[in-house]
Amino acid sequence: MLLLCKSTNNRPSQQIQQMKIELMAIGKTQSRYLAEGIQQYVDRIGHYVPFSLTILPDIKATKALTEAQQKEREGQVMLSAFQPGDAVVLLDERGREFTSREFAGFIDKKMSSGLKRLVFVIGGPYGFSDAVYARADGKVSLSRMTFSHEMVRLFFVEQIYRAMTILRGEPYHHD
Repeated sequence: MLLLCKSTNNRPSQQIQQMKIELMAIGKTQSRYLAEGIQQYVDRIGHYVPFSLTILPDIKATKALTEAQQKEREGQVMLSAFQPGDAVVLLDERGREFTSREFAGFIDKKMSSGLKRLVFVIGGPYGFSDAVYARADGKVSLSRMTFSHEMVRLFFVEQIYRAMTILRGEPYHHD
């Protein structure tokens, strides 16, 4: 079962372009305050671009699995959720770090390329399987610090919103 959290205020006349941005993650957000913050930014992003947060189901009975087996099973779920033509970008500690303006430029470049769907992926507790790394078109790091996967969801949707305001020249971001 996939849980989708879509932007509710999607107004095509205000969208920068029709490329869809998707954030994909394993497992529901348990912390209510984080879920509320995430939804707030999901709604805000919808004023600019089609956006969805796709929650893939947790893998069951992980205590009986090795780290490698859990990554492999999560990877199978992720790979089945990707569509042909998706640009897949993993949120990974070894990924490229951006400033907020650079990240806005990265998204703008993807939008200008005619891409239909840009999918950012947050891995499970042990990261990504080799097959998911092989499918990925890039990797992005939020920081060299480690954050909980639930917090990463909030931080990342805020950065997508920030990128949209930068691209629009709106006053949300300050250098």
